Amino acid sequence: MKNLLLCLIILVVAISCKNENTLENEIANLNIDIKVERFDLLFANITSENLSKLKKAYPFMFSEKYKDSFWIAKITDTLQVQLFDAVKSEFQNFNETELEIESLFNHLKYYFPEFYPPRVITTTSNVDYRNRVIITDTIAILALDTYLGSGHEFYGSIPKYISENLKKEQITVDLAEEYAKKYIYQGQNKTLLDEMIYFGKQLYFKDAVVPFKNEAARIGYSKEQLDWAVVNESYIWRYLVERELLFSTDSKLLGRFINPAPFSKFYLEDIDADSPGRLGQYIGWQIVRAYMEQNDVTLKDMLITSTEDIFNNSKFKPRK
Repeated sequence: MKNLLLCLIILVVAISCKNENTLENEIANLNIDIKVERFDLLFANITSENLSKLKKAYPFMFSEKYKDSFWIAKITDTLQVQLFDAVKSEFQNFNETELEIESLFNHLKYYFPEFYPPRVITTTSNVDYRNRVIITDTIAILALDTYLGSGHEFYGSIPKYISENLKKEQITVDLAEEYAKKYIYQGQNKTLLDEMIYFGKQLYFKDAVVPFKNEAARIGYSKEQLDWAVVNESYIWRYLVERELLFSTDSKLLGRFINPAPFSKFYLEDIDADSPGRLGQYIGWQIVRAYMEQNDVTLKDMLITSTEDIFNNSKFKPRK
């Protein structure tokens, strides 16, 4: 009997892997081709003679309130020169990231046929890490000076829990997140569970469109942080349920379990010190995953499904 059960498990896993490989091959065959435009390099080499040409090619990168003399002076500014040099050194070769972006776009096109690949443009932003990626219907702008590596000297004044993800490996993940925000519809978030499900949708979206990134990268955790969340999943869930926090509208809960932070706040010294931040997002991710496993729903439809429907039909049970 045990041997039969083992054989059935192996068969199910084999079929699942085969279906997954078939899907990925189908997506790869969409073969979207892009060419990342290195505006950062072009701008670093402007002169009074070629500035007008660059402004014509990239009018949306130049604010009209500044005269040409401002842009010419900017490229000789000491800090700007350091930024240009650091970016040029870290991103001498952009091929790997470009291939990842193409794969992301293939996945977006598969799940959202109306998607049309934008122009992808790189720039520098005075290390504005809160706006690392900006997208519109026609362009996607990547601020490369916010991806120089978590230990870079430019990030010395940035909290470690933020600087940990300021590395080139996160570019495609961050780009996917911006598209998730674009495709998710959710009514006004009122409860902690609303917030958990919203971010759970974002993370499941990344499962679908950047499967080539590992789970830790998709949520922005280290491997150790993800392992902690997995091991303690049952405890986290029990804590939220027993204290009746899921349907609470207390805004302080966002700072404790949703927003970026060095750790989650259970107000238990032995737990808080070891926990990663944003554990509410992590649990929301698992609820959405459970919902998708239990229901025959497309990614597109799930993204506009209400918190109540997802929660009530997820049959979520934490790992023990």
